[in-house]
Amino acid sequence: MSYVEGTNYYRTPRAQHKNSPNLYIFRSVDILATYSSYAFVDMIAPHPLLMIAGEKADTLYFSEDAIKAAKEPKELFVVKGKTHIDLYDQPDEVMPKLVEFMEKYLTA
Repeated sequence: MSYVEGTNYYRTPRAQHKNSPNLYIFRSVDILATYSSYAFVDMIAPHPLLMIAGEKADTLYFSEDAIKAAKEPKELFVVKGKTHIDLYDQPDEVMPKLVEFMEKYLTA
């Protein structure tokens, strides 16, 4: 995801929220640079992990790395032709996969 794509998305009526000023706080760059959502991804198991990413997403490598590090059960679902932002509010291509995954792992 480019910052331009993200910024443009959050300036559209469908993405705006009355409590969000759509500002990037530069004083938080050091915190963001040292934070890793994936540091303990290997500890998620035995809970199932589904990563959904767009094929054209700049962030796709994060999902690929997480899947490599995670233990089973795990799955990476890549949506062809989509960016990170494309997947925010266009659920048609991902909802069937999400339902399938949930039925497989989360039903009794």
